[in-house]
Amino acid sequence: MDTDAILKKQLGRIHRKSYPAYKDLKGSYRFPGYILHIEHVQGDPFAAPSKLSVEVPQTQAGFPAELFDRPSKRIALQDCLTREFGRALSGYMFHAKGSGKSGLMSISRCGQQILWRTALEIDARRVTARFEVGFPANGRSINAAELEKILFSYLPDCVGKALYYRNLNPGRLQAVADLAEDQDYIRDQLVKRNLAAFVANGSVLPRESGVSDKPMKGAVAFESPASMEVVMDLPHRGQVAGMGIPRGITLIVGGGYHGKSTLLKALERGVYNHIAGDGREYVITDHTAMKIRAEDGRAVSHVDISAFINHLPNKKDTIDFSTEDASGSTSQAANVVEAVDSGARVLLIDEDTSATNFMVRDALMQAVIAREKEPITPFIDQARTLYEQLGISVILVAGSSGAYFSIADHVIQMDTYRAVDITKEVGKICGKSMKETQTKAAVPGTRSSWDQSERILNPGKLERKHDQVKLKQFGRDSFSVGRQTVDLKYVEQIVDPEQTATLSYVMRYVAQQLEKNGKTRTKDLLERICLQMEEEGPKDPGKRNGKPGNLAQVRRQEIYACVNRYRGFIR
Repeated sequence: MDTDAILKKQLGRIHRKSYPAYKDLKGSYRFPGYILHIEHVQGDPFAAPSKLSVEVPQTQAGFPAELFDRPSKRIALQDCLTREFGRALSGYMFHAKGSGKSGLMSISRCGQQILWRTALEIDARRVTARFEVGFPANGRSINAAELEKILFSYLPDCVGKALYYRNLNPGRLQAVADLAEDQDYIRDQLVKRNLAAFVANGSVLPRESGVSDKPMKGAVAFESPASMEVVMDLPHRGQVAGMGIPRGITLIVGGGYHGKSTLLKALERGVYNHIAGDGREYVITDHTAMKIRAEDGRAVSHVDISAFINHLPNKKDTIDFSTEDASGSTSQAANVVEAVDSGARVLLIDEDTSATNFMVRDALMQAVIAREKEPITPFIDQARTLYEQLGISVILVAGSSGAYFSIADHVIQMDTYRAVDITKEVGKICGKSMKETQTKAAVPGTRSSWDQSERILNPGKLERKHDQVKLKQFGRDSFSVGRQTVDLKYVEQIVDPEQTATLSYVMRYVAQQLEKNGKTRTKDLLERICLQMEEEGPKDPGKRNGKPGNLAQVRRQEIYACVNRYRGFIR
């Protein structure tokens, strides 16, 4: 390993040379208090910025072990330090002058959710921060004097401000750890109390706008109906009361614009912990919960949807169903089966984004069209089976059809953003206990209908360039592997482009492994990847060492959803 003095000499040697001479700087350098790694040097000043990292030994960083002695606390601390380091870098953004991206200094931008990111990781030995710097140039000639300012003045100041415990507010860091422990406690209580979700009183659920995830100012704070209120005795905050949504089938109803979808959206995001001040810090949902919707046009590969679709007029096999262009009903059927396969214990559904013929067939339609003439078994006929046989709960927003009242365990009415438990009132209107009115007709679908463990997918031969399978990401919504684009626009619990970046590496690795090993059970491969990421964090599963600095954690559910939307499988 070289010293910082050697790096300074190298800068002097390459000053004003052609830009590619910057590549000579690649390597590791010992600075006072930390090690600087120059891992990738951009090809020219207009290309993607150079990738650097700093490694601060805990003997210098000095973070107390109790701040990161359990996974959720460590991830929360990493999130906090990423924000601190980002603020420090932004204070020097483009202070170094030059053409193109000269002087850029940045690290991952964190949102309202707390995610395990590769941008900054901490353990008992070190703190590692991975970030980007635009190496300065005049035209396409190296301006080493400006890079010297970045590496020997700006960066040491940023490291000192953000990555040394002694220079940070210890009370604030302790509050971050305490909140993570409180959120962990609620997640544990969901299991112990047989709850699908918890929404604390005083939570702010509405967001600032459709393009902002920050809390809306002046919004109505959430209050639980008295009949559904539970009290959590949190380790640090103490007693917190709120609405506990029991496992089973729960309807969220009410007039338009009264807050039904707002509550469901908060429950969708409740699979993640949130930062203090977000308003949803104590909105906690079963971490496996999966949002389900219709997804016209998606690809489906070898999925058993026979629990919902049978006896198609074209004789197409629905036990091993594939299509390049799924309809609303077949896509939603596949989404449900795939969610069950991924281990989801709660399904979150909004009537507005569902296929009507998949969700329900009213009495008049059943009278006109005989059951044997209708290939679709609506979700209403399977929801109770999902819960009673497989333990999978359903939380459903319903605004136009009252059919689901007949199978609901609980009905919550949203009235001007206030929750009211109307379960008993609905029972009286229906004239009898709601469960007693559910359909008695035999429906297809057995335990084997939900079991996709024998599913084998074959991607065929992957397109390569210079013996590499190329990846390209398009924001949060999609990425491509070779020429195959994976559309994740309707996988609505992906909240950050860095999660999509992680999924792109996963998908490439899965496709390569299936291509290499032939008839491998896809579920076995996915489970190995999921377990690896739960232990090691977001990564490129195809590499043993080294991590890109732009990845964020994804759940098992998103990994399965990503693979299921890959169009390159041979049918």
